Amino acid sequence: MMRGDRASPPALRIKTRWFKTDGKKGDAEQASAMAFIVWRVAHQMLKRMRGANFDIDTGQGYFDFMREVLVFLVAVTDRIAHAQLSEAGRGEFTTALVRHVARTLQESEDEWLGAAPAGMPSHADTFIDLVNEVSQHYAEFGAEPDAPDDGGGFHPDFGFVRYLGKRLEPTLPEKDRRWVIEQVMAAEAPEAVGIVQSSMRNLYDPAPARPRRASLSGD
Repeated sequence: MMRGDRASPPALRIKTRWFKTDGKKGDAEQASAMAFIVWRVAHQMLKRMRGANFDIDTGQGYFDFMREVLVFLVAVTDRIAHAQLSEAGRGEFTTALVRHVARTLQESEDEWLGAAPAGMPSHADTFIDLVNEVSQHYAEFGAEPDAPDDGGGFHPDFGFVRYLGKRLEPTLPEKDRRWVIEQVMAAEAPEAVGIVQSSMRNLYDPAPARPRRASLSGD
């Protein structure tokens, strides 16, 4: 069961359809937009978990949590790219996505924790190594069937989402670990995956969209 002492914050609102110009954007350029979305979705998941009374401390605990969520979202995004893009396009897209996310993570980690010690891998390189390792684990899991009229896409199965919860357990205090899997599976992962799904669909939707303002709650 989820922790019931406090409800999660309101749903995430984020721009998932980008104003399209006449020029077709390449997969690496689309990955830049997707990296921004992935980062903000991970950050919002952390805020929602805090709102549900999970203690995620500012500092090392914050980045331990963020890294695991980012790897999960990269794995989900890559599965969607596999369905939507050519093999070459998927490779270009996912490589660029990971590099963009790693760069953003490093900028934040360097600011708050300081750069990695001399002779040690940078925070970006550490994240890329984690992606390379853990994405192989996520690759062992499958997908749930699409709902009618859902429009296709990747929907991580029970094991895929539960594995995120298991990986988040050690990033939290002992008192919170018994609740994290249920919270992730019932509330946090479905919302995050839904945003990634709609974002990828809209980024590659050939139909033009009118420019409009949309917001993401929080910084």
